[in-house]
Amino acid sequence: MTRALAPVTEERLRDADRSQATILAAARDEFAESGLGGARMDRIAERAGLNKRLIYYYFQDKEKLFQAVLEQAYVDIREKERGLKLTAMPPAEAVRRLVEFTWNYYLDHPEFITLLNSANLHRARHLEDSERVREMNSPLIATLGEVLERGRKDGSFRGGVDPVQLYVSIAALSYFYLSNNHTLSAIFGRDLMAPKARNERLAHMCDVILGYVLRD
Repeated sequence: MTRALAPVTEERLRDADRSQATILAAARDEFAESGLGGARMDRIAERAGLNKRLIYYYFQDKEKLFQAVLEQAYVDIREKERGLKLTAMPPAEAVRRLVEFTWNYYLDHPEFITLLNSANLHRARHLEDSERVREMNSPLIATLGEVLERGRKDGSFRGGVDPVQLYVSIAALSYFYLSNNHTLSAIFGRDLMAPKARNERLAHMCDVILGYVLRD
């Protein structure tokens, strides 16, 4: 009898996984457009094409759903960062690759920036309660620390570089430019999202970061 029930159970699990993934994608778009305060569960259900009660069944309430969306956003970027295989590259190439990846990821995923804006507006209380996010960030910092240590040992990098501070700088150089591109473009009278401007920005960021870590 157990064998007869197993396929049904597996199918139900797959259905549950699909439903939750659909809900998270719909909620991501809703939160990215409207923020936590403006997002509505009715609209999320409509986007997902699912009954609103199913959303409450899986995620309890809007706050828990927002936390799940943030966690999934970090899962996505951290998985792609792991795919870079930075530890297999020469140190300078690895740092350059991380800068390029971060810039291009933010460009390709503007919803990530708007989700972070909303999370910060609420003082990151949803992330403070998430051990999952902290666990995901630790391997990235460990990898960057390994790259920095290899560079120090082979004489290409200076010593004493904090991997957390370095990663914050890499992220900030992309984040600030892209999240403020409308105001910066208006202030300086330049289209900072034009292809030429974006290429110049990436080259500048690589020069800044590598100029910091490389030995004179």
